[in-house]
Amino acid sequence: MTNHISTKWLGNMAFESTNPSGMNLLIDAGPENGGEGKGYRPKALMLSALAGCSGLDIASMIKKMKLEVDEFHMETIANLTDEDPKFYDKVTLEYHFHGSNLSEHKLQRAIDLSIEKYCGVMEMFRKFAELEIKPIFHHK
Repeated sequence: MTNHISTKWLGNMAFESTNPSGMNLLIDAGPENGGEGKGYRPKALMLSALAGCSGLDIASMIKKMKLEVDEFHMETIANLTDEDPKFYDKVTLEYHFHGSNLSEHKLQRAIDLSIEKYCGVMEMFRKFAELEIKPIFHHK
């Protein structure tokens, strides 16, 4: 299976990228790099892809396991190297679950399945970054 992404230069430092589902997103550099900061930055987009990939896995498992979760969000914190080409060498992914009847064991199992088996973006990140996974349970 292949994915085809079409990315068009809009002038200055801005690009529009269309993904396989037909959705568009704007990519732009920040003012410090000659852009206007009106779009996603490429490296930050990678972090969103990581969280989104794992988050979709976990949301699917929450539904399948019929778990009671009032709110679920992720915080992705990454260290960027100092020298060019700059890349993420350490990434912490925090999984925050909120609810009054959280099943920590089952939610941990969902995280484990995502990071060990299902999330392809996670596997790609393993090739260049040290990953730290932190489940955080907020009981109401």
